[in-house]
Amino acid sequence: MTDYKEIASYAIILIVVLIAAQHLNVVVSGSMEPVFYRGDIVAIEKADFFGIHEFNASEVEVGDIVVYNAAWFEQPVIHRIINIVEINGTTMYVIKGDNNNRTDPYYVTSDQIESRVLTWGDTPIVIPYIGNLSLWLRGL
Repeated sequence: MTDYKEIASYAIILIVVLIAAQHLNVVVSGSMEPVFYRGDIVAIEKADFFGIHEFNASEVEVGDIVVYNAAWFEQPVIHRIINIVEINGTTMYVIKGDNNNRTDPYYVTSDQIESRVLTWGDTPIVIPYIGNLSLWLRGL
């Protein structure tokens, strides 16, 4: 006979792993070097995690590293906010990869920001190299 406590413990472990996986993001390019590299995994907090707002996307600051839906790239981009401007009453963010010579081509609104990279002090939380397997499996 199956022990219900054992099944419950496996279910809890599975739920914790799935939630943790939703709070990790694989870096797909070298645009943020040397802060983190292609294949690294960064820990993130979400602007909307199944209705839970772990941070308010309209309260991000200059220096924050965010994951946003870029109008110019098909996958979410992980770059740093370098300036905040008001245009026609709308707050817009100027974003740039630390290793890039230019800012990203378009302003970003808070609606486009889906996550923010978690930090320990001023240092982003990064797990090096582990994401390379994911990149390889996805053909990136």
